[in-house]
Amino acid sequence: MSKRPIETIVIVGGGTSGWMTAAGVARTLQHANIAIRLVESEEIGIVGVGEATVPHIRYFNERLGIDEADFMRKTNATFKLGIQLLNWARRGDSYIHPFGEIGRRINGVDFHHYWLRLAQNGEAFNPFEASLPAVAAEAGKFDFPKQDASIGSSYGYAYHFDATLYAPYLRAYAEARGVRRTEGKVVDVALNGETGFIETITLQNGERIAGDLFIDCSGFRGLLIEQALKTGYEDWSHWLPCDRAVAAPTESVGPPHPYTRVTAREAGWQWRIPLQHRVGNGYVYSSRFISDDQAREDLVRHLDGALMAEPRQLRFVTGKRRLSWNKNCVAVGLAGGFLEPLESTSLYLVQQAITYLLEMFPDASFDAADVDEYNRMIDLEYERVRDFLILHYHGTERDDSPLWNYTRTMAIPESLAHKMALFRDAGQVVQYRYGMFLERSWHAIYLGQRIAPQRYSPLADKLSLEETRRAVHGIRALVAREAAAMPTHAEVLARHCGSAA
Repeated sequence: MSKRPIETIVIVGGGTSGWMTAAGVARTLQHANIAIRLVESEEIGIVGVGEATVPHIRYFNERLGIDEADFMRKTNATFKLGIQLLNWARRGDSYIHPFGEIGRRINGVDFHHYWLRLAQNGEAFNPFEASLPAVAAEAGKFDFPKQDASIGSSYGYAYHFDATLYAPYLRAYAEARGVRRTEGKVVDVALNGETGFIETITLQNGERIAGDLFIDCSGFRGLLIEQALKTGYEDWSHWLPCDRAVAAPTESVGPPHPYTRVTAREAGWQWRIPLQHRVGNGYVYSSRFISDDQAREDLVRHLDGALMAEPRQLRFVTGKRRLSWNKNCVAVGLAGGFLEPLESTSLYLVQQAITYLLEMFPDASFDAADVDEYNRMIDLEYERVRDFLILHYHGTERDDSPLWNYTRTMAIPESLAHKMALFRDAGQVVQYRYGMFLERSWHAIYLGQRIAPQRYSPLADKLSLEETRRAVHGIRALVAREAAAMPTHAEVLARHCGSAA
């Protein structure tokens, strides 16, 4: 093909992933003289049931130049310091995976090595008491991180927001920057007979739309990447057996917590996402171990507020497309794959897909080296999130139901087996440059799931036991004081971005 530049981008599908893509592409390519068109149908619903996010979403919004208070006000957003996990290692257990450090390094050595040294000397305590975001979240406190080297700078934050409001918010942003929206249902996709590239899509009204680069944001259907290009799908349900969810909004029963709650149930887990105007709830479960009717009953029974709408059902298969970029089509969001929302990674994967596409933006020849590198990077992202999620299921002591017996004893990917063996032996976390969930997140889940190392770093012995005791408990005390001094989450919301809702 000729080495001409991309002139037209066609995004198929709206919703959160479609309008995130449109906004990100329009912002970056605003001076490139490229026509961007998004096609969506109001007949086709979106999956959005309320979104919990990770701190990376802040950088996406900042890159777009979005004002945080305005965005939060218009999406009924709240702040998020981490994820509370209940009943995961054992029934009755509770811990928070914080968006920040557990303790602080002492003489260049990770805090958990000193914690383990004290524990092995009979002085065990909850290591999450040394994490400022975890302690603050549990207490319903929030403040913006400090811009210095103090303990007050040792964390980040994310948001909970209404996905059905975020997409229109980004739509207004994208359309203001030249994105053209077309209402219509795609009924046909025409491929080039020689190259297999997508040439046009045809709408129900007969309109044909041509493009150079097509971005598939059509959701689980994968209208372009799968139905047209037959890309194939890697099924990971043998590692992540939950394949359905039932979701429902409820009325708020108190001030919103600055964390997402995920509670392990007999056949899956239940989420609780507090927004300013309501609470999002859902039960992610395996249909192998519970019926749809029973899952719905279990969800409703455990709700702490009045239902605002009837629960609705979702079905999915965890995994990803064999190629996220195939020919002249890039799959973003659910069209590219689905990993259950246990750690709020859905929008992160959308964000990374957009970021890598813009970093490797092609010309109309679609050089194979760029395509291959993009697919390699996206594969790494999915595989590392996959391993992190499997750790929650496999790293459990629960044996009280068929689901937990299965996940506790199942064979796991070699990549995860290696990570777990390294931590169990010496308290070390496998290092990598790219991918979600770096060292501190692995520390949190290992410790929260009661996966303790057999030995600590010998460098932790450079301090005497008494010096170790003073240093460790000094950090705990500092965290307690800092958290106590924070305003409440509700106070910060009211001051910063109180919603009219």
